[in-house]
Amino acid sequence: MAATTFQYWLSFLFFTYFFNLARAQLPGTWEVIVENAGIASMHTAVTRFNTVVLLDRTNIGPTRKMLRKGHCRNDPNDVVLKQDCYAHSVLLDLNTNKIRPLMIQTDTWCSSGQFLPDGTLLQTGGDLDGLRKIRKFEPCEANGSCDWVELDDVALVEGRWYSTNQILPDGSVIMVGGRAANTVEYYPPRENGAVSLPFLAEVEDSQMDNLYPYVHLLPNGYLFIFANDKAVSYDHVANKIVRQYPPLDGGPRNYPSAGSSVMLALEGDYSTAVIVVCGGAKFGAFIEKATDTPAHGSCGRIMAMGPDPVWEMEDMPFGRIMGDMVMLPSGEVLIINGAQAGTQGFEMGSNPCLYPLLYRPDQPIGLRFMTLTPGTVPRMYHSTANLLPDGRVLIAGSNPHYFYKLEAEYPTELRIEAFSPEYLSPDRANIRPVIEGIPETVRYGEAFDVLVSATLGFVGIVEVNLGSAPFATHSFSQGQRLVKLAVNPAVPVEDGRYKIICTAPPNSMVAPPGYYMAFAVNQGVPSVARWVHLVS
Repeated sequence: MAATTFQYWLSFLFFTYFFNLARAQLPGTWEVIVENAGIASMHTAVTRFNTVVLLDRTNIGPTRKMLRKGHCRNDPNDVVLKQDCYAHSVLLDLNTNKIRPLMIQTDTWCSSGQFLPDGTLLQTGGDLDGLRKIRKFEPCEANGSCDWVELDDVALVEGRWYSTNQILPDGSVIMVGGRAANTVEYYPPRENGAVSLPFLAEVEDSQMDNLYPYVHLLPNGYLFIFANDKAVSYDHVANKIVRQYPPLDGGPRNYPSAGSSVMLALEGDYSTAVIVVCGGAKFGAFIEKATDTPAHGSCGRIMAMGPDPVWEMEDMPFGRIMGDMVMLPSGEVLIINGAQAGTQGFEMGSNPCLYPLLYRPDQPIGLRFMTLTPGTVPRMYHSTANLLPDGRVLIAGSNPHYFYKLEAEYPTELRIEAFSPEYLSPDRANIRPVIEGIPETVRYGEAFDVLVSATLGFVGIVEVNLGSAPFATHSFSQGQRLVKLAVNPAVPVEDGRYKIICTAPPNSMVAPPGYYMAFAVNQGVPSVARWVHLVS
């Protein structure tokens, strides 16, 4: 027994030593910014007021944050709490890291969201009394009193549980799919109500791998819709499939098989759109509740608007399920969170993947993935990742249990962390640009000036890139987008400032109307963003 104990501690010390050594040598840094948010965020979105909306389910019993005195949710159908005085949504102020409770009435379990052109967060669907519900959150200054509003005069035509929202060029929002909902519908509602989309039924399998489909608005106005292992280009105006793509090898990628997807940065003449899909669980892991089945690490990449698109395959350094793919202002992609075995679902994942990856799209196959500094907090089922205006990535959530369990192998996680990519390291501070001036509102196709500065000045082209604020949930960021603007070289003007003449996106297919984080990017290092309202 003594020898066994000695061997255990020796192994533990070796692991700790090499883990800390790896952390010291890899890029990126971690910090806990909130020790106790009160809730585990299943859904997360960043607002133009530099606040963050965090949202969980309502029917989970006590959280660790009370609502304001005198505020309770009364629901005679709630099997846990008929009178619920606990918060299930909170607002984080990024300037102070303070938390304010928000009041949500109906169940938002596995619901969907998207920002409208005026900056209002549209939130739709869920389970039980939330199945057909539409809610809005109109953000305000951090010290304001804005809160959720549940719409009583309009409802979803079809129940939406595990559906995906995407803003369209006209500023409306399309809602795609959901459990037992092989249709699309729109907000504001349209006369034709819910429209059949047979593709979703065709890709459904015995474990429903067509849920939370990956939806990307292509710059030609069509939607790239990926579900299970197949994808189509969908003309939402004419309600028809205009292209079918070849299947992606490696098995299902959507919920519950838990891969992730991004559309890479749009740039140049915006005639090209590249979609990347990474990770996933082995088919059958969900049905069999096979928590130890290794995830796969394959990624597929396709030119969605090319003449003969095919998937280009490559492998990540780690198998990963439930990972989040975050578009960074540099055009690179951060892959973070998740596990290396199992599948999505309560108690269904194991072997947390603590190592983030940086995907560098411009590198050749074999050199695109860089392993980054590992975290120490497992982020399993129901975790999120969102780009912040200062270039960090907010990491929240993780609750692989039906209720809150703070004492478990993978406990309900109430801490909020921020991961800083290597571009924020101190040795790059002298080249980090500062936006000194930028219009608050820009119109499609117009030229406008951006004033920037940096301690060491500028060498080469300084990019100005617009990043959307997506709604992150279940390993996919709904509405995520990065658009690189056409720019002229920076020209010195006065007081160490430089002027960059930019051209706004040509139309709303390239960038739908709404609020964007505008980043100046110098040699891969982004500024703190300024919010810009893109309008017609």
